[in-house]
Amino acid sequence: MTTTASGIGAIGLVIIPSTDQDRSIEFYVQDLGFEKRTDVAFGEGYRWVEVYPPSGTTGIALAPPREGTPAGVQTGISLTTGDIDATYAQLQSRGVDVDAEVARMGEPVPPMFWFRDPDGNTLLIVEQS
Repeated sequence: MTTTASGIGAIGLVIIPSTDQDRSIEFYVQDLGFEKRTDVAFGEGYRWVEVYPPSGTTGIALAPPREGTPAGVQTGISLTTGDIDATYAQLQSRGVDVDAEVARMGEPVPPMFWFRDPDGNTLLIVEQS
């Protein structure tokens, strides 16, 4: 594995706030098709949950929001799909809060749309050819 000058070799997890981890797990696993790879208790009454796209090596940790930090954030997470229209239709049919339509800005920008998880955290899906 190649590393940076600082010794950092990869992005392991992105942490997003979840006010109800069971509801978030259901959304990411049932609606998005992710895999729950970690679900363990830690500290005093806390729980660490990680979900991953089936072929992904970078996961999303669904963590309780820190005190004074809201849920419903712009995550900056960009997911990819080979068929934006099929993915959009599938998520929309499952009741996922997706944008009104797929954004098509023309070359070189690929088609994309935003969606929100149950806490209102916003993620992006981009078509990758």
